[in-house]
Amino acid sequence: MRKMALMMVIATSAVVASIGSSLARMDDSDRLPGGGAVVPCSLVGVNPAHHKEIFGNPAVAASYGFARSSDGSWHVVPNCHR
Repeated sequence: MRKMALMMVIATSAVVASIGSSLARMDDSDRLPGGGAVVPCSLVGVNPAHHKEIFGNPAVAASYGFARSSDGSWHVVPNCHR
């Protein structure tokens, strides 16, 4: 009887963990098809090649607080606020 109860607890825990991770993945509103997330005013960990929807359009990039320098590299504009 104890063995059966323990197995039920383990099975229930696995189901709850699975549902929780599925729900966490559903809120990907800040994620883009190229993978990862782009946060306004931060280029930390961002590869512009993976986010053409943003970095392929200067107006969209500017709305995130990014500007391209004359050497082609991307920078966060001064006084950028999230």
